[in-house]
Amino acid sequence: MIHLLSQLAEENGLPFFRVFGYITVRAGLALAVSFLFCIFMGPRLIEYLKKLQAIQYIRNSEGKDAISLAEMHAHKKSVPTMGGLLMLGGIVLAALLLGDWSQPVLWLAMMGTIGYCAIGYADDYLKVVKKNSAGLSAKAKLVAQILLGGVFAGLYVYVFPHLVHYQYMENGVSASITGPQFLLFPFLKTMLLPLGILYAAFVILVLTSTSNAVNLTDGLDGLAAGVTISATLCFAIVAYLAGRTDAASYLIIPNVAGAGELTVLLASLTGACLGFLWFNSHPAQVFMGDTGSMMLGGLLGSVALLIKQEFLLLIVGGVFVAETLSVILQVGSYKLRQKRIFRMAPLHHHFERAGVPESKIITRFWIVSALLAFAGLVTLKIR
Repeated sequence: MIHLLSQLAEENGLPFFRVFGYITVRAGLALAVSFLFCIFMGPRLIEYLKKLQAIQYIRNSEGKDAISLAEMHAHKKSVPTMGGLLMLGGIVLAALLLGDWSQPVLWLAMMGTIGYCAIGYADDYLKVVKKNSAGLSAKAKLVAQILLGGVFAGLYVYVFPHLVHYQYMENGVSASITGPQFLLFPFLKTMLLPLGILYAAFVILVLTSTSNAVNLTDGLDGLAAGVTISATLCFAIVAYLAGRTDAASYLIIPNVAGAGELTVLLASLTGACLGFLWFNSHPAQVFMGDTGSMMLGGLLGSVALLIKQEFLLLIVGGVFVAETLSVILQVGSYKLRQKRIFRMAPLHHHFERAGVPESKIITRFWIVSALLAFAGLVTLKIR
């Protein structure tokens, strides 16, 4: 689509179409396309999911004095799930129309997006359509995540290593590195950690952790989608800067070939999340399910890796990190001491059990996420 418009501008003397060569224009249009797609298709997908009886499965907690989530959220038992398909449709449509598919970064990011969405879909399908409450086993899910992460790492490290070029000063002397097999740290100007062959394992860790972290956060109406919007907008700005040689040099961040296309993709994700929130805001008409949450995590993790801002993801995605840590601490404490740290995990359920209204928990988590996204942007200038 982009190449066709460029040809119209050059061959037919239609200068107006040149605006589609600007990343900012395409990003704005991508947001609008994905948002309108979700608004238009949302009611139709919800009706289809209801007919399919794809009703949200609510887990039962186990262990002594465990609190039943099924009882807490009994009013949500009739709400359909797998709404992540709606977001995926908006993202794919916007990317097809407005993305430059000659850029490998776009292919890699879409692979992470669709791949992790497929894993989540398989889990949801078994639970809500086949009525298998266990869904995809934890082992099978983990193996699928690792395999997909391995394929992503193989392509990124060995097929497209030229995408990343980092130029910096070391002991007053200009130095550079090509390839993604190193790590940068927030707040530190030139410190980098070369990982070599271990970087592939790190890629798998990031993608698996991020997809699962968003999955854990998706427990209240609109929570995961709203938190994702802040993180997405932050990474959209960073990706735009990483794609510009002058900006990357000024900020001393890696210059990534074609990273501007990730800005377009992230803008489409923002539009998709906004459109999905139209139906997912409290009280929700549809849930995203593992289909949506794992897709969001796969996309965010892929982008963080592609623009070499893996540790920035820990700051910007601080809400996801806190939710994950709450589960790890809760499980570890119960197994070691037979005592729970939180009233219930993940963290949003802790506040829910404390009597905080669901809508207030969601709004406060959105606010924290927005502040963390701003803090993430600040780290670039501090470097």
